[in-house]
Amino acid sequence: MVIKNCFVLLALTILSFNVFCQSPVGTWKTIDDNTGKEKSQVRIYETKSGKLQGEVVKILEPGRENAICTTCTGIRKDKPVKGMTILWGLKKDGDEWSGGQILDPEKGKQYKCTIKPKGKNELEVRGYIGISLIGRTQVWQRVQ
Repeated sequence: MVIKNCFVLLALTILSFNVFCQSPVGTWKTIDDNTGKEKSQVRIYETKSGKLQGEVVKILEPGRENAICTTCTGIRKDKPVKGMTILWGLKKDGDEWSGGQILDPEKGKQYKCTIKPKGKNELEVRGYIGISLIGRTQVWQRVQ
């Protein structure tokens, strides 16, 4: 009986550690899906409402460290990209987070968004229009 209880406790510990490691909360290096180049670092965090949000904390492209979002509209128009919230409204849905929006500061356009951890160090980020078949996917790398 004691061995069985220890086995159950060990299994639950391993499962909870695995779930913790696959959280999208943290800082991620964005990788351009067309060029393969590093673009920025985005910090993803949980809001008081339990949804995920992400903001640019560092721009990695040389010469663009102080980029302004000239193509954005509304409150983001002509604001610095560094410090800008570009990901918001994501809520947990099974093994992914969905129902949110993502902003492409280069184009100034917003898209529907889903994110899904791929192991503990990769995050699949999909921005799309309408149905999720029409869009782009990037794989972001966790910043250690």
